[in-house]
Amino acid sequence: MPAPLANVPVHLITGFLGSGKSTLIHRLIAQKPADERWAVLVNEFGQVGIDQAMFEERDDLVVKGLPGGCLCCQLAFVMQATLVSLLHRYRPDRLIIEPSGLGHPAGLLEVLRSDAFAGVLTLGDIVAVLDPRRLDDPRAREHETFRDQLTLADGVALTQVDLATPEQREAAMAWLADLWPAKRWMLEAPHGALPLSRLIGHGDTASRRAAGDSDAHRRLREAASAAPGVKGVVLDEFTVPRPEPGRPRREQGEALGHATLGWRWHPDDTFDLDRLTLLLGELPGHLRVKGVFHCDAGWKLYNRAEGAVSLTDSAWRRDSRLEVIGEVGRLPDAEALEIALRGQTLKSP
Repeated sequence: MPAPLANVPVHLITGFLGSGKSTLIHRLIAQKPADERWAVLVNEFGQVGIDQAMFEERDDLVVKGLPGGCLCCQLAFVMQATLVSLLHRYRPDRLIIEPSGLGHPAGLLEVLRSDAFAGVLTLGDIVAVLDPRRLDDPRAREHETFRDQLTLADGVALTQVDLATPEQREAAMAWLADLWPAKRWMLEAPHGALPLSRLIGHGDTASRRAAGDSDAHRRLREAASAAPGVKGVVLDEFTVPRPEPGRPRREQGEALGHATLGWRWHPDDTFDLDRLTLLLGELPGHLRVKGVFHCDAGWKLYNRAEGAVSLTDSAWRRDSRLEVIGEVGRLPDAEALEIALRGQTLKSP
C-alpha cells in the first residue's frame, strides 16, 4: 500500500479573463523537474471547456478541466471531491490550480484549508497574473473580483508586457505598490516566463493570509450548496456526450455579470481555417474568444484576449470547441453566429 500523501505543494494562479494564466502555467511546466509528476486543475467560467485542450497529455503531467462556472463559488461544492480523487488516483508531487478569470480566491482557500486536506496539501504563494494594459480601463480597477485577486496575491506576474508601453508597465508597478498587504514580489513575466524558483521554498504562506470574501461569490456558493446539482458541471471529460456529425451542441451560462456562449462539434467536422479565422476576427473586440478546431490545416488552438490573437497547433483530438465570453447583454446572437459557423466555415464531414 502506498504511503499517505503529505505536504503536496499547491499553487494558485489567479488573474482576470485573458490575463495569460494558462500561458504562464505552460512556462512553469517547461521548468518541471524530470523526476516530478504534476497535476493541473483548470477551472473555466465557460461551459464547454477550452483551456484543458491547451495542455498535451503526458505520463508526468495530469490535467483536469472543470468548466461550467466558478470554482470558487458555483463549483465549490464539487471542489473537495474532485481534489480528493485527483490526489488519490495520480499522487502528484505538485499541484497547480487555475481558477476562472472571474474566480475569487477566498472560496477556494476555504476548501484548501479544510480539515480534509490538513497535512496533505501545503499552500504556497498565491500568484496573480496581470496584463498592465487592463489598468487603463477604470471599470477594471473598480471591479471587486479584479481588485481582490490582486489584493490577496502574495506575488504578481506582469504578463503581455511586450504589448504594453513602458508607461503602462511603470503605472502598473506603482498601482500594485499601493495595495495592502504589500506584495512579496512583483515581476515582469514576458510571454508568461516566470521562474519556478519563485514558487518553491516559501513553505505554507498563503494559508496564513486573511482572505476577504466577496458578497457576490458568497451568494453563489450558498445557492450552489443548497441545490441538488449544477447544470453543466463536467466531472469526467469522457462522460460528456459527443455531438453528432454536422450537429454541434450549444451551451450557455451567466453569472457574476458575465455570460458565455459555447459549442462543441464532432471531431470529424472540419473547418476552413482561413474562413474560420476571418469570421472570429469579425466578432466585437470586447469579447474573449477561444477555441480548438479540426481544420483543413490540422488541429488548431485559437485564442483572442485584449485584441491579441494567437493561432497554434494543438494535440487535442476529441472534438472542436468554441467559447465566447463577455459582459451580460453584449454577446452576439447565438442563432446567427451558429448559422454563420455552419454556413460559412463548416465543411460536411
